[in-house]
Amino acid sequence: MKAIIKNIGILVIVPSLLIGSCTREVEINTLDTGDFPETSVALKDAAEFPIGAAIDFTPMINDPKYAEVVKRDNDAVTFSYHMKHGAIVQDNGTMNFTNTDALVAAVGNMDIFGHTLGWHDNVNSNYLKTFAGITVPASAELLLNEGFEAGTATTFNNWTTMNAQNGSTVTVTTTAGEIKSGTRAMKVMANVGEPANQWKVQIGSDFFNTVSGTQYRVTYNIRTASGTGSVRLSTATSGGGSAQYQGDQAISSTYSQITWTFTANSPQTRLVIDAGASIATYFIDDASVKEIIPAPSGAQIATKLDQALGSFITAIVNKYKGKVKAWDVVNEPMSPSGAYRVSANSSDIQNITTRPGFLMWSDYMGRNYPLAAFNYAKAADPTADLYINDFGLESSAAKTDSLIAFVKELKAKGAKIDGIGTQMHVTRNTSYAGIDAMMQKLAATGLKIRISELDVRTVLNSAAGTATPQFLGYQAMMYKYIVQSYLKYIPKAQQAGITVWGVNDKNSWLYNNGAELPLLYDNNYNRKPAYSGFVQALEGK
Repeated sequence: MKAIIKNIGILVIVPSLLIGSCTREVEINTLDTGDFPETSVALKDAAEFPIGAAIDFTPMINDPKYAEVVKRDNDAVTFSYHMKHGAIVQDNGTMNFTNTDALVAAVGNMDIFGHTLGWHDNVNSNYLKTFAGITVPASAELLLNEGFEAGTATTFNNWTTMNAQNGSTVTVTTTAGEIKSGTRAMKVMANVGEPANQWKVQIGSDFFNTVSGTQYRVTYNIRTASGTGSVRLSTATSGGGSAQYQGDQAISSTYSQITWTFTANSPQTRLVIDAGASIATYFIDDASVKEIIPAPSGAQIATKLDQALGSFITAIVNKYKGKVKAWDVVNEPMSPSGAYRVSANSSDIQNITTRPGFLMWSDYMGRNYPLAAFNYAKAADPTADLYINDFGLESSAAKTDSLIAFVKELKAKGAKIDGIGTQMHVTRNTSYAGIDAMMQKLAATGLKIRISELDVRTVLNSAAGTATPQFLGYQAMMYKYIVQSYLKYIPKAQQAGITVWGVNDKNSWLYNNGAELPLLYDNNYNRKPAYSGFVQALEGK
């Protein structure tokens, strides 16, 4: 293909537009877009291998034109979201395939490429973290009326004054400043002042069920009306066991939280506040007793995550066996530098520790995670083609080399890996030389090779703010070159197909209200020059 540049009326052919240039823009000139005339040829009819599109649920189900274009020009689809862990696994661990089934029905007899069985993103992280013990579930509150809000004007439900000697009183305060939260707190006027007889002013909760040998954490908030005081906690038991005692706690006129941990020795226990050590007035609020649930060890977490991974892969692969004949088993296992990806080397992922729908399996399962995923997928469907998939290979030789080495490592351990997917989320300025080098290295593996998520960003925050005819020409050149490189360097026996990551621009993950227009069709489903460039490459023009 020639790239024709107009410059002061003289026709100039620029070789740098044809080979390896990282930048093919000549700012003062205009690309002749006539190299990419409109075509009515369907991509699938021009190719000898599967041509696919990534599809989304809402337009495929609700937009007849979207569905028409998908089926007219492609013979395969990938669900951009609805075969991922987060789309199917519910917070309680059950699996809901309703929307996935609807998409399967909508595509009819088209081939489906399964995406993706193992990825650190788009998972139900709420379920996984709770199931594996990464997030320890909150314990149930065992105290009744722990905030002292329920009761009469002078008494509290679920609390009993057990001792109040020397005129001591236990009553309700509703005065601002004496309350930690809510509208009420407990007010204790202790008139005893006997450090060895703290029990002479004593308030007990209702009994609550406990398990002998299990630890419980008690907290409560307390302050004095003025000056200092001293209070301790103790337990009373029912059904066996003996009382346990916390050491005396110095109390000041500022609210502070007191914490005590005890190990239950009875099937029922009550919490007792002993306030008779010194003469003082106390305000008490927001008490709590909860079981301490110990966090699992690292090995226990790895075992649980392995179980969750196996359950998901086995269920979805079995369910769509026969309809889905190839799967992305492990997605994006390498960091930008080419190291095996863990959280510590994943600076390319924002808010890695807090973002929802995210869990780095490798942080807990190590290098066993990809091997386990491939083994589960093989066990569920030994006839399916199984792929490893990653991005940025065209721009990083180190990452390409590392991915290939990792595939060899996994295969040496017995993993069934049939192919490699190169995503190719590229721009109009991506290096041709980098594309060719990647294709040659992938071909040398002898495995099947897919371009799995192709799109070409073309606006690139340009001052034009949109895809000008010049930019659309550059985009068409890039689509054409990628397909040409694939055909040139990947042997026919290894050509497993090309999937464009979306249909029309407005449904692209990169669209951003029109800031980027990376796909083959415009918002009205008209074929863009990029579509013609794709067809030309397939037809050898």
